[in-house]
Amino acid sequence: MDSTARSPRTVIVTGAAGGLGRAFAEAFARRGDLAVIADVDEAGAQRAASAIVEAGGKAIGVRVDVTDANSARELAAAAAAAGDGGIDVIVNNAAIYATLTRSPFEEIDEAEWDRVMAVNLKGPWQVGRACSPLLREGARIVNIASATVMSGSAQWAHYVASKAGVIGLTRVMAKELGVRGITVNAVAPGFTLTEASHSLISHAESYGVDRGSIKRPIHPDDIVGAVEFLASPEAAFVTGQTMVVDGGRQFL
Repeated sequence: MDSTARSPRTVIVTGAAGGLGRAFAEAFARRGDLAVIADVDEAGAQRAASAIVEAGGKAIGVRVDVTDANSARELAAAAAAAGDGGIDVIVNNAAIYATLTRSPFEEIDEAEWDRVMAVNLKGPWQVGRACSPLLREGARIVNIASATVMSGSAQWAHYVASKAGVIGLTRVMAKELGVRGITVNAVAPGFTLTEASHSLISHAESYGVDRGSIKRPIHPDDIVGAVEFLASPEAAFVTGQTMVVDGGRQFL
């Protein structure tokens, strides 16, 4: 894998056994960083890490339940121990998405609502606070929200609300961590072609394309660049922001 001349960073990516998370982890590894692939699917995390190592990169797979404080602390400790004692980047990507049941907001199962909030919103908070003591000055946190927050999506209230909460959390964390030179931003992807998206919608390849300024589907690599930028030294004065990456399907 290609690397740059800068010192390698320790980068945690949650929900990285597959989909967007894995694409993020692979991109950081190509830059010479240590990718800490964190997922509730431990076997999947180990497979993703092994693939990166086989390609010449640095990675470890770690099981994490982002809803659990002890599990989040164990992730933070494992990441620091695998690197040089600190954490440089967190990408809070873990979320419940493809398995959700689309229902009118009055009919959403309460247990499903609570689980979505626990993973999608509580998760970034748990991981952020567990890692906070180990974050270096100038560290970067990128929370993955969703462009559907800006447009709304019928029969999807729990998912949309959870991702709106991620944007709010991002702003508060930016205020609180800025004194340490740590930036916190959100990336809000449009409907991106991942395994999860294909399982969710039969016509995933064409979904939303007609609404875009750029008339093609969104691929994981389209989102990677925004995350890499917000995690880079060049974004040192960008914080508390939400970057929508959807090919111009909507404008803020």
